[in-house]
Amino acid sequence: MLTGSYDPSLVLISLCVAILASYTALDLAGRIATAKDWSATLWVAGGGMAMGIGIWSMHFIGMLAFSLPIALGYDLKLTLLSLAIAVISSGFALALVSQERLPAWQLVIGALAMGSGISCMHYVGMSAMLMQPGIDYDPLLFGLSLLIAVLASGAALYIAFRLRRNTPYVRLARAGAALVMGVAIVGMHYTGMAAARFPEGSFCGAAPSGLGNEWMAVLIIVVTLAIIGIALLTSVLDARLESRTALLSSSLARANQELTQLALHDNLTRLPNRVLLEDRIEQMISKVQRNGGHFALMFLDLDGFKPVNDAFGHHVGDLLLKDVASRLRDSLRSEDTVARIGGDEFVLLVALNDPDDAMTVASQQVSLLAQPFLVSGQELRIAASLGIALYPGDGASQQELLRNADAAMYHAKDNGKNGYSFFEQSMNTNARNHLQLLHDLRAALARREFVLHYQPKFAASGEPVGAEALLRWKHPQRGLLMPDTFITLAERTGLIIAIGEWVLGEACRQMSLWYAQGYRDWRVAVNLSALQFCHAGLVDSVAGALNRYQLPANCLTLEITETTAMRDADASLAILGRLAEMGVDLSIDDFGTGYSSLLYLKRLPANELKIDGGFVRDLEQDSDDAAIVSAIVALGQALELRIVAEGVETPRQQDFLTRLGCDSLQGFLFGKPVPAEQFIDHLSATA
Repeated sequence: MLTGSYDPSLVLISLCVAILASYTALDLAGRIATAKDWSATLWVAGGGMAMGIGIWSMHFIGMLAFSLPIALGYDLKLTLLSLAIAVISSGFALALVSQERLPAWQLVIGALAMGSGISCMHYVGMSAMLMQPGIDYDPLLFGLSLLIAVLASGAALYIAFRLRRNTPYVRLARAGAALVMGVAIVGMHYTGMAAARFPEGSFCGAAPSGLGNEWMAVLIIVVTLAIIGIALLTSVLDARLESRTALLSSSLARANQELTQLALHDNLTRLPNRVLLEDRIEQMISKVQRNGGHFALMFLDLDGFKPVNDAFGHHVGDLLLKDVASRLRDSLRSEDTVARIGGDEFVLLVALNDPDDAMTVASQQVSLLAQPFLVSGQELRIAASLGIALYPGDGASQQELLRNADAAMYHAKDNGKNGYSFFEQSMNTNARNHLQLLHDLRAALARREFVLHYQPKFAASGEPVGAEALLRWKHPQRGLLMPDTFITLAERTGLIIAIGEWVLGEACRQMSLWYAQGYRDWRVAVNLSALQFCHAGLVDSVAGALNRYQLPANCLTLEITETTAMRDADASLAILGRLAEMGVDLSIDDFGTGYSSLLYLKRLPANELKIDGGFVRDLEQDSDDAAIVSAIVALGQALELRIVAEGVETPRQQDFLTRLGCDSLQGFLFGKPVPAEQFIDHLSATA
């Protein structure tokens, strides 16, 4: 027998190629498992090609490592056939492990098929030597090589299937598995080579014209490494691309979720907004129509929120709204809905077992919000007005239910706030009138529909000392409207700020005309609303109006109510102090109707106290009112303030107030409010 030998370096290279080919196969199996449709087919084809060439290269390098005392060569056709068998076997293996499941029977059949393919590749490759006489194989080693091929194939298929998913440390696991698979494949090859027997006198028929040993090893190594490297690099790059795509997809999903959250929920309180509320109302209507039952839609508006917001700032106001939302949400069941649809407006959607249950729920909510809130160390108290619309009965659509619940809420406000009201059909007319008035009010300033009437003020001696500017609205359809018709609405919507600035500017303009006519000792008085007094731009507005009409500051008197001045005494001191520094006269209006602290009152930089007309009206019949007026006059004199009494209608009232020491008087006895163009003539007629 001819004795063969091996080139150790090529044997080592064949082992390395086998391990690299095994790792590539495992990595490609992972790519195929995550691929979809046609891309999976491409990965199977390309992966089968790379894996097949890798296994075949290991086999052929191993054969090139083998040498005999005779010249050796390899037939090209049989060599290419062995390569084709390796590629087909590898493609079959990758297709098998790319399935969702790999039952035991499929694993056995796959191991037999792939093992047979590898064995065929090996022994066809051996036959490419065209040995004469033919190669004699040791039956035991031959059978052992086949067994190793089948077992190695089964192990490879099982490992590839188990490691195809991207789990933590999967690449480390694949590297270890590739080492085991590579050793098994090499073991099969060299067992098969050991089974070969070459009789003495044999020669290689492929030596003269076949593939030679000299350059084949280098060529195969280079080509194989290039192909496996390209396949592995493509797999790694595709995996990274897939990972980035998955990350981008996840980011887009989160962004879509956040956009949906923003689109359907209120930004501040995270409660459902109007869009989501309307959808849930529609769902509730459909549910009641299918299964019967009832539900209530409750429109809730906070009473007293705007003064809190203005006095303590928007930050505290926002925190208060969050606390309100939390209380409302915690008080309802999971199947009910509380939504925020405006600044301090909330809507409750509540399923009912019985329509009468709506009263219990509404009462609970009003009581709940009447309890004090602790916000940023401040104890804040607000109330709620709540309107209730029931379904079925008070509307057929979500728009109608919302409109009717809103109308009921305004009815609750008109009845004194801090309560609830059920919708009645007559409220629709009031609601339409209310909405129309609000619409007209928004346009009134631009249309120049506001006018000022002036009521004269007289000194105790009988001389005119100025006038109080009183707002009127010349409505195109409703005629001349008094402030009590629209001021509350203007304050609720914030329009009072713009209207108040117009009043201030118009009063200064008129006073500048009277000043130019020689009435330089007169003062014009302007009432400030609570919202206007708390507005950050008040001082600048006053200074701007005075400068615009070149009017001395002491020609203007600003009147604020006792309640407004005492609501936040420290803040009032700061605002009034700045106005006083300008030289503007300051008057405490409706004095005696609120609750004052004398400690703060004496610190206020006011110039006069104005006695409320309610005390003056019953002065002759009610001794208590007379005592109160006397006390107010005495207090004002002690504080060195001018005393003004309003609502004087009879000579006896005039005589009583004059004797007490009031500095000036106003009322119907001296003249009713009239437009500016009639004011001077009216004074002359009164005199």
